[in-house]
Amino acid sequence: MSNPPESIELYCRAAQEYKASDLILHAGEPPVVRVSGSITPMEAPPLNAADLRAFRECCGVPDSSSDHDASFVSAQGIRFRVNFHRSLGQDAAVLRRISSTPPDIDQLGLPSGLLKEMAARKSGILIVSGPTGSGKSTTLASVLEWVNCNLERHIVTVEDPVEFVFERKQSLFTQRAVGLDTASFAEGLRRALRQAPDIILVGEIRDADTASVALQAAETGHLVMATLHASDVGEVIERLVAFFPEAERKGYLQVLSGQLLAVLCQKLVPSCDDEVVLACEYLSNIGLTRQCILHGDLPGLRDHLAQADPSESLDFLRAFQRLVAEGRVSEETALLSVPNPAELRRRLRGISSNLS
Repeated sequence: MSNPPESIELYCRAAQEYKASDLILHAGEPPVVRVSGSITPMEAPPLNAADLRAFRECCGVPDSSSDHDASFVSAQGIRFRVNFHRSLGQDAAVLRRISSTPPDIDQLGLPSGLLKEMAARKSGILIVSGPTGSGKSTTLASVLEWVNCNLERHIVTVEDPVEFVFERKQSLFTQRAVGLDTASFAEGLRRALRQAPDIILVGEIRDADTASVALQAAETGHLVMATLHASDVGEVIERLVAFFPEAERKGYLQVLSGQLLAVLCQKLVPSCDDEVVLACEYLSNIGLTRQCILHGDLPGLRDHLAQADPSESLDFLRAFQRLVAEGRVSEETALLSVPNPAELRRRLRGISSNLS
């Protein structure tokens, strides 16, 4: 494999210095970085199309591929997840900077007590959701690193591509990349069942096949952790159910209601100190929620989220109400981030309050 062009190495170094989350490259345009959620053009000449083409080759992207995910490690040891694509017929790429060290679960603003409890279970499914760039992989890496430091487990990951590389502590890791070590998420998950795992991480549930095998893994005594693109907890359940034909959904909901441990949906939003802050909506599948999932009662599920003890479940309205009260997020940002801004405005004015 050839070395990347010097220009790409320079941009990667600058992204690290800027503490950028993303480096965006378009042929014929200056590189752009995303810092604290905002995009800013770098003071650099337009990117040479030949350099971007050479970078594709360096990362092993086939000429025939218009969309391709890959991983890249710069000369400085900075790790990136790279999406190569084309825009108006021109090559482009987005590099997501990946920390080489899995983060501390207690430092991210997560419901860490709940996640640790779920991570210690012997079986079931934990789902982390949110839009692209919301830190889903970072959250799951923090959970697995806690397991690594505290429990003796064999952890098999199926990722596209592999992001965090774990150093063995108390747990053993087998990390497999889709396209390199296995053909697909579903196939990697299916094969993982024969690799004596205690925990299986699925980079993303994208289809019915992957969802079905994930449920099978949980039913047969494995702890499954996965990501799924959804904007809130209710949408996670909707998307999971929608994977299956209507004739199969009753049985699928029965299994899901029994095997789902928790759903966490997260957003990264600008903070009051020009950084970013993590906001979480989460649901523990206990008691009433099992019945709501079993019967596909999404309104009942959302009602429970709005009223439950925050140690077990919390909706985005209460999460953002708390962040505003703590002075971490502005009211304007919070109102733009919740599904019902009018209700949040009333709560912030003290007309009603559900903050525990």
